[in-house]
Amino acid sequence: MDLADGNLRSPLLPQPKNTGAGPQKLCIDDMLQKYCGEFGRWQLKHFVLTSLAWALEAFHTMVMIFADREPGWRCVGGGCSAGSGWGVCGLEPGSWEWVGGLGSSTVAEWGLVCGDKYKVGLVQSLFFGGCMIGAGIFGHLSDSFLGRKGSLTVVCILNAVFGILTALAPDYWTYALLRLLTGFSTGGVGLCAFVLATEPIGPSKRGVAGMSTFYFFSTGIALLSAIAYLFKSWRSLYIATSIPSLFFLFVIVPFVSESPRWFLIRGKPNQALKIMREIAKYNGRSLPDNVMLALDEETKEPANGQQKKGENDGKQAITGSLIDVVRSRLMRVRLFLSVAINFLCSVVYYGLSLNVVNLGTNLYLNVFLNAVAEMPAFLLTAILLDRFGRKPLAIGTLWFSGFFCVLGCLVGGDGAWKVVRMVFGILGIFGMAGTYNLLFIYTVELFPTVVRSAALGCASQAGQMGAIFTPFVVVLGGRLPFAVFGVCGVVGGLLAFCLPETLNKPLYDTMGGIEGGENAFGPLLV
Repeated sequence: MDLADGNLRSPLLPQPKNTGAGPQKLCIDDMLQKYCGEFGRWQLKHFVLTSLAWALEAFHTMVMIFADREPGWRCVGGGCSAGSGWGVCGLEPGSWEWVGGLGSSTVAEWGLVCGDKYKVGLVQSLFFGGCMIGAGIFGHLSDSFLGRKGSLTVVCILNAVFGILTALAPDYWTYALLRLLTGFSTGGVGLCAFVLATEPIGPSKRGVAGMSTFYFFSTGIALLSAIAYLFKSWRSLYIATSIPSLFFLFVIVPFVSESPRWFLIRGKPNQALKIMREIAKYNGRSLPDNVMLALDEETKEPANGQQKKGENDGKQAITGSLIDVVRSRLMRVRLFLSVAINFLCSVVYYGLSLNVVNLGTNLYLNVFLNAVAEMPAFLLTAILLDRFGRKPLAIGTLWFSGFFCVLGCLVGGDGAWKVVRMVFGILGIFGMAGTYNLLFIYTVELFPTVVRSAALGCASQAGQMGAIFTPFVVVLGGRLPFAVFGVCGVVGGLLAFCLPETLNKPLYDTMGGIEGGENAFGPLLV
């Protein structure tokens, strides 16, 4: 037998064994750390593009400050006294007029003053009520069949449509209905964008990146003050703040990728692995051929090396809901605390933002300064986040804000004191902006992937409930708003003592994974 050609082997000799490594099961966090990079060029591009949606949320939310403001008025005839203590309520019709005309705001056009002043708070509360409903619905849809990217696409379409229709509202009640619908879609923007932006980032970089998302929200508010200065008519302002949603939809969304974690829990690990390979390639790295994605529970199972190609895609999708969260004692307590703190934080944050109309200072400048004041808070909390942890930072920022709100309640609102009160309000929003930012990354880390968006949606709903309550506090004016905001900040800090620390803990995929992991780390809930 000719053995020189090397094509034949003796059947009496044992076949050589495959000495290559068998399949290596890795969860997404491990794959990012070992092979793809935790925050490379791919994640940076994806993070920036996705987080631009926060500016859209700022436009649709804070536009009410300018559209629903009470403009100045002036006398135009007899029987009018500019120094009337009752304002326009005690003046003869036709003896005065609004500065800027009837189209300057909804208050001027529909006469939302005196006995109808409550309608200003009502329409603002309806908007936040829509946000509460939308946060819950789109939180669930984001975890289920729509996905993170699909949900973000839908809410951007709805925002653009409802925002433009609002500019055409013929009367107050149509306007109120359209603001409710705009709130419904706006409620899903932030949570979908946040989860989508942070899930492809590695655990050691996720905190700082997550804290940076609110720069986009604050920048949106600052830009809004400039847009409102240019578009003095409330109708043109609504159009100007709705067009960017169309721009985002057609120019930005096509370059945004779906979350690999969502693909994984939906039983599509091959599609998740495809994205992970794209991340590695774009970051100048590569994935070995023998790696495979698995849920955190499955990484504990030894790979047998005999799995057939494509077998992964036949796996059943793993789903979860708030019912599963409530059934678990660990998750149930976390959800309650997250909901309560988000509620209190929202009362203070939105309250201080809307209360600028009561300060008697330049509205455009005050809104701009509030937005700028938030940015150092984001930087400071991002720097301190991984040094001191989530829990101490949450307590500190809540109490910082509460302290200055209490001081704002103690000072008067006349003369130079109104400037002092404005400064206290800016410092209050400085602290609460840090908390508001921190709570998103904190909530994301407290819950597993399978229910993360639903839990974040529930916490966001609680925040919207706080925002619903806020406009009616602001309408009362005087010292009361600052007193309410101060109490909320202090109580929120006390509740934060009961939260666990999540610094350097894994981002779990399933309920079983997080409960098993927490047992491994020891009890985290205090």
